[in-house]
Amino acid sequence: MRSSLRAASYALEDRIPGRKIGQSRGEAWKEAEAQIFRRSQQQEEVLVPAVAEPLLVWVISGEAQIEERELTGEWTKAEVRTGSFFLTQTDAPYLMRWQVRPERPFEVLHLYLGLTLVDRVARSLGLNSLRLRMRDVSAAQDAFISGVLTGLTNEIQRAHSNSSLFVNGLLESLTIHLLRHYAETHSTRTHKPAQLPAWKLRKALDHMETHLAEPFDLDFLADLCGMSRFHFSRSFHNTMGQTPSRWFVKQRVEQAKKLLCQSDKSIIEIALTIGYESPSHFAQVFRRETGVSPRDYRKL
Repeated sequence: MRSSLRAASYALEDRIPGRKIGQSRGEAWKEAEAQIFRRSQQQEEVLVPAVAEPLLVWVISGEAQIEERELTGEWTKAEVRTGSFFLTQTDAPYLMRWQVRPERPFEVLHLYLGLTLVDRVARSLGLNSLRLRMRDVSAAQDAFISGVLTGLTNEIQRAHSNSSLFVNGLLESLTIHLLRHYAETHSTRTHKPAQLPAWKLRKALDHMETHLAEPFDLDFLADLCGMSRFHFSRSFHNTMGQTPSRWFVKQRVEQAKKLLCQSDKSIIEIALTIGYESPSHFAQVFRRETGVSPRDYRKL
């Protein structure tokens, strides 16, 4: 369970920009995973993968305007401040972006609750965890949640070993509260789309990011994850909201945008760097993804 939580947290950590300034460690955290981040002042659209475990994101300090949307939906806007929290346990990826007010650093806690913890606590309440799921909550305030997460944040930041008794007590109390106030019943017969396990997702994304200059190879990615071509493609799409090849092209374009803005390389050199032997093909792909030519983008 711990390795599953860690893989999920690291997969999300790699996708959302920011500097990690705290990490849960030791036996006290065997049923949960927590990280503290200082986020950038502004972030354009970023894709958040699906998560199997309940995930709480709690604002430790700062204020920001955060927008979220489903892949095919409209943007919803929320103002967040210290104590605001987000809760999700979604089968589908979604998009988010934010703008931070500059007065204070924007720091957040990510807390993943292990399914064994949720199941044990649910049974203690006479509930069937298989029929329960945390509902999505955005930019809410809850004094009890803030109190518990303040204690857990302080424990993460301690220089010495964490107290298992203290951490477990807080985690169990938090899980009881979430099940009582933020869980909803769903049918156990509902078909759940196949998700790509977090460690396989990270392996595939890492490989594609480090081999952008090489041709896209679906068979290699499927073999890398020990899956069939069809199963890998379907699971990747269910987790990331797009096909592997589509994600690969978008990363190539993102790399090209950085090179256009941060280097004096010619457009031909940039095209070759990210794997396009034909400058005209590169320009065609870039325009399709951004709406402008590479030359015009460099002038922006």
